[in-house]
Amino acid sequence: MATRIPLGGAGSSSYIHNYQLQGRYIPAHHNVMTAHGSAGRHSLSTSHSRKVAGVQQGRVSDLAKKRMGEVSAWASKAQKMKKKRLGDKILSERVRDLVPESQAYMDLLVFERKLDATIARKRLEIQEMLRRPLKEKRKLRLFISHHFFTTEPESGEGPGIPQWELKIEGVLLEEGGAQADAKTKSKFSSFFNNVVIELDKELYGPDNHLAEWHRSSSSSSSSSSSAELDGFTVTRPGEGTVKCTILLTLNYQPIQYKLTSKLARLLGVHTATRPDIINAVWQYIKSNRLQDPQEREYINNDKYFQQIFEVPRMKFTEIPNRLQGLLSSPDPIIINHLIKYMSLTATFFH
Repeated sequence: MATRIPLGGAGSSSYIHNYQLQGRYIPAHHNVMTAHGSAGRHSLSTSHSRKVAGVQQGRVSDLAKKRMGEVSAWASKAQKMKKKRLGDKILSERVRDLVPESQAYMDLLVFERKLDATIARKRLEIQEMLRRPLKEKRKLRLFISHHFFTTEPESGEGPGIPQWELKIEGVLLEEGGAQADAKTKSKFSSFFNNVVIELDKELYGPDNHLAEWHRSSSSSSSSSSSAELDGFTVTRPGEGTVKCTILLTLNYQPIQYKLTSKLARLLGVHTATRPDIINAVWQYIKSNRLQDPQEREYINNDKYFQQIFEVPRMKFTEIPNRLQGLLSSPDPIIINHLIKYMSLTATFFH
C-alpha cells in the first residue's frame, strides 16, 4: 500500500512514497518535482523533503531494531524449547551403577526412538493419502463351490465318465453388506495378479495337478477391462475326495513389496510401497545418527545394518539398489478346500 505525502508550498508537487509490506514500514526512494522553475523554491522543497525523509527513516530504524529484537528473542526461546538430543539424555555408567532402576529409564529411551520413527512413518502415510485420490475400504466375498456330474461317453455306449467342477467367484460388498451395482462393479479377476489352484499331485500327476491364471501386461492396463473375468472354473475327472489349495495374489495399487524378516523387524514394516520402505530406512538412519558427520552422503552402518546390507559403509544413493535383493512379492492368500462327493457344496469367505 502506498501513501503520498505532499511537500513544499502552493504550486509544488513534491512527494515521498512510503510502502507498507507485511506490517513493516519501508520508505522508498522519493522523487522531488517542482512545478515552478525557481531555484529558491527548488532548494526549499528539496531540503524540506530531506528533513521529512530523515524523520521517517529514523522511525523505520527504531522499528527495525524493535523487530530484530523480537526475532532474536523468539529464536532464543525456540532454541531452549528444542527437544534434547539423545546424547544429552543418556545416563552415565556411574549413575547407572548407583541407581539400578535407571535401566528402566534407558529402556524408555529406546522405546521413545521407536515411537518417534513410527510417528514419522504414520505422518508420511497421511501425507501420501492426502495426495492420492480418496479410497474406500470394502469387503470382497469369495464363493468357492464344486459339484459332481457325469459326461456321456463319446461312443454313446457304456457308463459315463464321472467328473467334478470347481468354481471360484467373488462379489464386492457395499456398506451394510449389499452387493455393488452391476454397472459399476469391478470384475473378480481385477483384484488379483495370480490365481493358482493346486490339486493332489498323486492323483493327477505332475503335468495336470496345477491350474493357473496370471495377469498379462495387456490386461493390467485400465483400457482392457474386457479381458477381466467374473470367476475361475476348473474341471477334472474323478468321483472321490480331492484336496486342493487355492493361492490368490492380490493386485496392489500402488505396488507393494514384502521385506525380509530381519529388515521387517528392524524397521517395524512388513509390507509397504517402495517410497514408504525407503522413508522407513531414512527414519532409522536419522534416529540412530548413522549419517557421517563429515561426508554427509555416506551412511555408517550399525551392527544391524551391517548384517542386512553386508557392508560397513554405503552411500545413501546406493540404498534403493541394495534394497532390491531384500524385497519380494507379498505372500498370497492361501485357502485349503476339500472337494467331497456331494451334489453341491459351497464355501464362503470374507
